[in-house]
Amino acid sequence: MKITGPGKVVRIYTGESDKWHGQALYNAIVMRLKQEGLAGATVIRGIEGFGANSRIHTASILRLSEDLPVEIVIVDTEERVQRILPLLDEMVTEGLITMQDCEIIKYVHAPSSESHD
Repeated sequence: MKITGPGKVVRIYTGESDKWHGQALYNAIVMRLKQEGLAGATVIRGIEGFGANSRIHTASILRLSEDLPVEIVIVDTEERVQRILPLLDEMVTEGLITMQDCEIIKYVHAPSSESHD
């Protein structure tokens, strides 16, 4: 697969303890995006943050949190991103979803029988 040109970046901000049908939400989203044929997704675990409830979540040893901030980043064509927005709306019941325009300079990978993305 090769993608270049205009695209969209979707960022989902949630907590690592958020669940979707008993599974970690971030993992459920990544697995579903893969099923839907998106180019890829990356989950980034934050060390500190707060959201709408203003409760600080931190990795500090003094206040060890089991609900650190998580960001899921998706980059793909606008068509594919638009297709999965209703799914994300359903899955993310607490958090923030943003979308920005981007220019995809290069996205390529060689086809293989077993991918090691």
